[in-house]
Amino acid sequence: MSTMKANLEVLPRGVQVTLVLGLVALVAFPFAGTDFYTQMVTRMMIMAIFAMSLDLLQGVTGLVSLGHAAYFGLAGYALAFLMPQGEAVSLWWTLPVAVLASGLAALIIGFFVVRTHGIYFIMVTMAFAQMVFFLFFDNKVLGGSDGLYINFKPDTTLFGWMPFDLDNKRTLYYFTLAVMLLVYAFLRRLLWSPFGRALAGIRVNEHRMRAMGFGTFRYKLTAFTLAGALAGLAGYLWGTQTGYINPELMGFHMSAHAIMMVILGGMGNFAGAIVGAFAFEYLLHVFKDLPQVGSVNLGKHWQLWMGLFIVLLVTFAPRGILGLVERFGRRTEAGHE
Repeated sequence: MSTMKANLEVLPRGVQVTLVLGLVALVAFPFAGTDFYTQMVTRMMIMAIFAMSLDLLQGVTGLVSLGHAAYFGLAGYALAFLMPQGEAVSLWWTLPVAVLASGLAALIIGFFVVRTHGIYFIMVTMAFAQMVFFLFFDNKVLGGSDGLYINFKPDTTLFGWMPFDLDNKRTLYYFTLAVMLLVYAFLRRLLWSPFGRALAGIRVNEHRMRAMGFGTFRYKLTAFTLAGALAGLAGYLWGTQTGYINPELMGFHMSAHAIMMVILGGMGNFAGAIVGAFAFEYLLHVFKDLPQVGSVNLGKHWQLWMGLFIVLLVTFAPRGILGLVERFGRRTEAGHE
């Protein structure tokens, strides 16, 4: 699967219509679903933000990171440390602080990581993430392996007026939806900006970009930092929704899940990351709920079924689910002609 073949930057009209219909369904969903499913879809949207942040690296810049979850978890821990035991703290300053903390960590780590290439880049990102993981896992002051509880939702009061209450599940749902749409709009605008086109050029041929006078190190470091900050935004929302944070959110498995989400939906357009996150989380529930056949518990081995599904998808649909929608749309148009 070549990088050029895997990317679908320009969304065909059929794909755009499908995405609009999906957005309409998301807006209406809380009025049709129960609280349980509303919370589940909220989690899917949080993971969609996380997947979009990785797609900026993987799909646009061509940098595959196995340590992206470190920035996701750091923002959650930042919220836990900023939240006192007895009262809620303001959303309006804790959110920027948590995102900046993740972005700063990504900037420091990226300063060393983006100097490497290929398999070395992948391994170094994983090494740094494992260092961060064990820093929190082995340190009781930082919560240790048990993690930390976040006892309150952030307070949205602004100058004595509360515009919305995140304790309300439906309000948190729409707040997360709004954040997801803002991140998507920002990244799509970034994709077609001079900065985004430079990142795409680095993905295709970094040596040629350097020969043309582009400082590829600065571009990659900026993309790495921005991706880490956006992952932190998702981690903050995760901590807000679940009220709990632990080192497992920084682990290799979380980063691997994000990579599978990006591949599943289709790389390089950010809508694919959203679709991939929703599809991955849905398939996760489906595979975990598989019945026991004889002495074999199929649900216990959900990683096997998910892996097989990803392999088949990459083999027969290199552009992911959005690529399948595009192919189906073209065949439909051809059939009408």
